[in-house]
Amino acid sequence: MAKRLFARAARRPVTVPPGLASRIEALLARRCGETLGLARRAGLAVAGFERVGEAVRRGNAALLLFALDGAAAGQRKLAAMAREVPSMATLTAAELSGAFGREVVAFAAVGPGSLCARLRLDLERLAGFRAPAVEDRMNIAPVGPGRQDGGKKTNE
Repeated sequence: MAKRLFARAARRPVTVPPGLASRIEALLARRCGETLGLARRAGLAVAGFERVGEAVRRGNAALLLFALDGAAAGQRKLAAMAREVPSMATLTAAELSGAFGREVVAFAAVGPGSLCARLRLDLERLAGFRAPAVEDRMNIAPVGPGRQDGGKKTNE
C-alpha cells in the first residue's frame, strides 16, 4: 500500500480500505482452520503431542503444525523426532483448537495429500501477514512470497 502497488497494477488511482491487511489475515486464518478441520474429518489430521508423535513414527505425517503460542520444549522434541517432516508455526493455539473442536491444541500433524498441500500454501500466505510466524523451521524452504527473511533457513 505504501509503495502504491495496487495503483500501479490498475494503472489508475486506487484507495485501499484501512483495515484490508487485518481482514485478509483473519480470512486466511479462517480458511486454514476450515481446511485443517476438513483434514481432521477426513482422518488425515491428528492433534496432541502423543498422537502427533505416533503419526510421525508411523510415517503418516506430511506436515507438522505448532501453535505460535505453544511450548517451545514440545516443539523441539517433536522436531527432533521428525527431521524429514516440514513444520510450521503459523496458527495460534486457539485457531488450532477451533479446527479440532478441543479446548487446547498446541501440536497437530497432517497426512499427505491434496488437503495438506492446500493447507501448506494457505499457511505460507498467512505467515506473510504474521511477523512471529515461523515457516518450515527444520529443513524445507517454503514456496511463494510469504517468506520474511529473504529465503534464508533458520536453525532455532
